[in-house]
Amino acid sequence: MASNPLSMLGDLNKLRQQAKQMQQDLAAEEIRIEEGDIVVVITGAQEITHFSVQGITSDAAVKALNKAIKQSQEMAAKKLQNMTGGLGGLMGSGAN
Repeated sequence: MASNPLSMLGDLNKLRQQAKQMQQDLAAEEIRIEEGDIVVVITGAQEITHFSVQGITSDAAVKALNKAIKQSQEMAAKKLQNMTGGLGGLMGSGAN
């Protein structure tokens, strides 16, 4: 029996909405790590919100760390997309 394509689109939309909600939930969570005189606060969505060494903070350091994290996420997403034969693009488009 053939599946209803409109039903599949509805399921995809539901999955995208769930993924977006999960991203929002993760962004609201924070993890604080203190190692000696270094403090890092990162969200569950892997965005650094605070970085300090000996109490000194640096917006430039936070920007650089977040840029590195984003590039590593993009690299992982490309590799995953290659493994799934491009099917991951259906889920990922417009999710940001």
